[in-house]
Amino acid sequence: MNTVIAIGQAFIDLWLDAAVWLILGFIVAGLLQSFIQSDNLGRHLQGRGLWPAVKAALLGTPLPLCSCGVIPAAMGLRRAGASKSATTAFLIATPETGVDSIAISYALLGPFMAIIRPIAAIFSAIVSATLVLFMAEKTPEHDAATNVHHDEAKHKQTCHCNHGQDHHAHAVPSKAQSWSARLWQGQRYAFTELLEDLSIWLIVGLVISAIVVATVPSDTLAQISQGPWAMIVMALIGVPMYICASASTPLAAGLMLAGVSPGAILVFLLAGPATNIATLGIVNKELGARSLIGYLAGVIIVAIGFGYLTNALVDVWQINIQSELASSNQLLPWPISAIAGIALAVLIVIDLYHKISSYYQHRQSGKKSSCCHDSCCNH
Repeated sequence: MNTVIAIGQAFIDLWLDAAVWLILGFIVAGLLQSFIQSDNLGRHLQGRGLWPAVKAALLGTPLPLCSCGVIPAAMGLRRAGASKSATTAFLIATPETGVDSIAISYALLGPFMAIIRPIAAIFSAIVSATLVLFMAEKTPEHDAATNVHHDEAKHKQTCHCNHGQDHHAHAVPSKAQSWSARLWQGQRYAFTELLEDLSIWLIVGLVISAIVVATVPSDTLAQISQGPWAMIVMALIGVPMYICASASTPLAAGLMLAGVSPGAILVFLLAGPATNIATLGIVNKELGARSLIGYLAGVIIVAIGFGYLTNALVDVWQINIQSELASSNQLLPWPISAIAGIALAVLIVIDLYHKISSYYQHRQSGKKSSCCHDSCCNH
């Protein structure tokens, strides 16, 4: 019973820490969605050389797209003329970080991790794009413009996001819309579709984080994370998993509170969101096998390198990670954290209710369709 109480208390503490910053991140995400014209981005990412990839990395860094949500956006840019290297940079930088994940990183991981995380994400995207630039085989131009419907259907089958949502739905704000309409559309997107992509993973991350904080001896995890193979192990764990940058942050915070080194955590946060089975499959098909090798090599090498660099900087600058993890508690009055926590809980409960309702409606419609197919319905 004491363990259950400890886990519950840890969960509530993490929830209150994350709520204000996550809501702020959603608001900023909605603003970006309202006023960034994605239909004109492809032409800015055309051409050879590394500069289009640098622009794609900088463009993707603040965008609040999940690991699967970035796929149709990136393929749209590719078909609009973006180079292979620019598409690669966008595919990596976008899911590795975003305004929402930066905000929640500051809340749960502290200012140092909130700064080094997007820097590492940009560096990872540029290095991977450079490898793709030199390794990718030449592909006929028409390949990038064909099989679009097939690829989108494959994406819907392999992506772990909410399949009922269309990631293109709010990608292009209409120029004919009024300022207020676009503003409302962006916020509606952020607190409905974007929240739907993150809600379950956020809860799972917080629960696992709370369990780790309450039950796992910190000395054990600390020793493992300081070993010579720690970074490689974290990278191999993160590569095949589907992880959202924001939803994985509470888990990272719990591991750090339990004693895992910040470098090992950074490796996990970089490798996980940028790679999953759906993304790797699309990269292989759209950009080619050599591009996939460059993609994976860049992500893994940079993640491991920044992991060791992070630990070195923490030691040299004598950064107290434990005190930084607690710093967010001192920034906001408790009533504000409580109000934000309640508001976020209400939003997620509504989202889960819609998910459950849609699931049962889908099952009922499937049964009815099967019944009619067997000629047992009244015609």
